[in-house]
Amino acid sequence: MDLQLAGRRAIVCGASRGMGRAIAMQLAAEGVNVTLVARDAGSLARTASAITAASGVEARFVAADLTDDAARTRVFEACPEPDILVNNGAGMPPGDFRDWDRSCWLAALDMMMLAPIDMIRRAVDGMTTRGFGRIVNLVSRSVKSPQAEMGLSNGARSGLVAFSSGLARQVVGHNVTINNVLPGIIDSDAQHAHVRELAHQTGRSYDTLWQERALANPARRFGKVEEVAATVSFLCSEQAGFITAQSLLVDGGDYRGVF
Repeated sequence: MDLQLAGRRAIVCGASRGMGRAIAMQLAAEGVNVTLVARDAGSLARTASAITAASGVEARFVAADLTDDAARTRVFEACPEPDILVNNGAGMPPGDFRDWDRSCWLAALDMMMLAPIDMIRRAVDGMTTRGFGRIVNLVSRSVKSPQAEMGLSNGARSGLVAFSSGLARQVVGHNVTINNVLPGIIDSDAQHAHVRELAHQTGRSYDTLWQERALANPARRFGKVEEVAATVSFLCSEQAGFITAQSLLVDGGDYRGVF
């Protein structure tokens, strides 16, 4: 399927590794001019080079901590008129809510809710004026199936999803859509870090926890970053213009509910 994205411009956050990198690679393969954002300039440079080698698209990058307002400004100076915005970034480590003070909650809100909302604020009006826009928030299955140890993510990411749902219905008439992708267990750098932290907290072995998580999924495996990237790319396509305010699980059927 031709996603009709050639020549579009995208900002992809968290693009130096894992799912963000795979999304940037997939969009570039569709002919999208990508601006990569993450904190590590070295990793971004390597990703940009890999994208150019694979697709022929010249990838730009901005090393930025998106919780900083000035850093978000620099991103939009590099790509002032994005057609696509992919909000994606690291979450907070698992833990016990009794150990989280106000500073922990504020850090979580800054990282997983307020910074993405400001990225949307900076992008959406230009999209409506030009008559095309695709915003995808890469969040987590925890907004639909909360896990106690992921309480910081449960709260902050749910706030982003709720905000996006309200805004999506205001802008879809201008061919601007806002959707959320909810990955389950994906074989990514972030997942490996999460399991290492669980191993540290529980005293159990990393290998045992990794295998148990895979076998507990109906697909009996971890998802691939490329599978998430393909989902995001479709939601960014011309053909997905009638899909908005949705939260799509990519979890191998792990969520047990009907709706």
